Amino acid sequence: MAEKVVATEEALELIRTLQDVHGDLMFHQSGGCCDGSSPMCYQKGEFRVGDSDLLLGEIGGMPFYISKDQYEYWKHTQLIIDAVDGRGGMFSLEGPEGKRFLTRSRVFTEQEIE
Repeated sequence: MAEKVVATEEALELIRTLQDVHGDLMFHQSGGCCDGSSPMCYQKGEFRVGDSDLLLGEIGGMPFYISKDQYEYWKHTQLIIDAVDGRGGMFSLEGPEGKRFLTRSRVFTEQEIE
């Protein structure tokens, strides 16, 4: 089965930059509200993961979580985390960098699901 979450080289570069400044990181796929559906980046332990969240995988060696409810909608897709120019989520660490993380996705093939 294919990885459920991967990162582009641009995202990995931004992760390394943020890690140099902040240490270990963690990600949570936002489900809406204030910052839309953006992947949010925090210092490891700064976001409280609960029983309603699941570990989807890792990007750049950092854990990536998503709520179980949101995962049910997206379980047939691979999340591709990218970094683009722009303003990030107001609670996400990349904001001052002039970059933001962005979630792209693609539907798994039949072979990847099995």
